[in-house]
Amino acid sequence: MELIALRTFEAVVEEGGILAASRKLNTVQSNVTGRIRRLEEELGTELFFRKGRGLELAPPGRVLLDYARRMLQLERETSAALRQVGESVGELRIGAMETFTALHLPAALKSVRRHHPAVELRIETAPSAVLVERVLDHKLDCAMVAGPVDHPALDFCPLVDEELVQICAIGTRPVHLPLILFREGCAYRTRALAWQRAMGHALSDAMEFGTVEGILGCVAVGLGWTLMPRRVVAQSVHAPDLVVESVPEDIAHVPTGMIRLRGAPPMAAVDTLVAAFQPIAPGGPRP
Repeated sequence: MELIALRTFEAVVEEGGILAASRKLNTVQSNVTGRIRRLEEELGTELFFRKGRGLELAPPGRVLLDYARRMLQLERETSAALRQVGESVGELRIGAMETFTALHLPAALKSVRRHHPAVELRIETAPSAVLVERVLDHKLDCAMVAGPVDHPALDFCPLVDEELVQICAIGTRPVHLPLILFREGCAYRTRALAWQRAMGHALSDAMEFGTVEGILGCVAVGLGWTLMPRRVVAQSVHAPDLVVESVPEDIAHVPTGMIRLRGAPPMAAVDTLVAAFQPIAPGGPRP
């Protein structure tokens, strides 16, 4: 089996069809169709059920998908391991929560750029639960998520500790307002809902946004309340319009760190990224 055939098969499954896969792979539909057909001929079985123009993964296809992902990941790990032998070049795929990206990531990426100028950085933002799945599916090399994370296939390296605080607009009371939250999968969302229940707030409805400033802006004009890292609020242009209140430690304390697949090959750029978050001893060198 050729790796390009496995990549094509994986793309068809993930994109849900031939046309979408051809766009993702930047090739024509006939190439995708041909690779899938040759793969089925080589394996002696149909990988998909054809339903009109749609495709549904057949049982042999489900088995192949697991092995294909493992083989493609092994190829990526081999390339990463070989990069460590010579010049540190290639691609580093980093995932991070929206708040972490806004608050902490730029300075750390600057350090990686300085030490590894030939490494191409690709950044993806998403809620923690989504980032965990992306790392498990070998779509990201590492990700910054709210922890702690306890998964047999992942290593979790604590980086920073965030304090969540309750915020609302001046002159408003959270008990009379709906929650404003990040989308499903966000660890802050889970804590905000738990705090809402604990406080017995009258309103149980919520609004969802995908960006930090979108949430803070709506809170600042009195549309709702939320929980947000104290440092994020302090740096926001909306800070003068917000009332900040502490919440109990079990709600406020959020260890945030990097996850990687357990047993993944070492990457110098990842080590530099982690080092950028370590405390600096007085007079000591910065990474």
